[in-house]
Amino acid sequence: MRKIIIEALIDGGKATPAPPLGPQLAVYKMNIGKVIQDINEKTKEYEGMKVPIKIIIDDVTKEYEIKIGTPPVSSLIRKELGLKKIAPEKRGEEVEEKEEEGKGKKEDKKVVEEEVEKTEKKGKMKEPEERVIVGDLTIYQCIKITKMKRENLLAKDMKKALKEIVATVVSMPVTIEGKSPKEILKEIDEGKYDSKLGLS
Repeated sequence: MRKIIIEALIDGGKATPAPPLGPQLAVYKMNIGKVIQDINEKTKEYEGMKVPIKIIIDDVTKEYEIKIGTPPVSSLIRKELGLKKIAPEKRGEEVEEKEEEGKGKKEDKKVVEEEVEKTEKKGKMKEPEERVIVGDLTIYQCIKITKMKRENLLAKDMKKALKEIVATVVSMPVTIEGKSPKEILKEIDEGKYDSKLGLS
């Protein structure tokens, strides 16, 4: 008896016999239609997201087991917020890109560099006024995502696991309960959400 493992990243609920799955399953003479149907049934709740899957095949009996991983945290956040994609964090990025692609005058570049230097010297951060918030998560949505990703997280308890998820949100143009994710991290440490986590 030989176990064969096929791993792939598929669109939730929309796997097809096309590459990469179809050709790999054909090599082992599997019922491709049945396997694809089972995969789509198991991943339909992750529609609109990329989902890692693992197909474990018994090369003799052709029996198989499908293991479904969970999508990346960013994909789960997008789904919770109903977004197709999370927009760039700063409006300034687009301007900077155009400037690099445009005329590229040395004078313009020098002016930009001088402005950046002045801002850094004054200790002013431009990010807050340039930051474009694309969504606001509730703490319950964060807890839901934490539970979905629990097996893949290194944290030993739910509180630390929640902090891992919130820490991921820090780099995104997303708030939690209308606040900065960094502020939420402090509140988790202070025990503000213990009751929601079932810790008190």
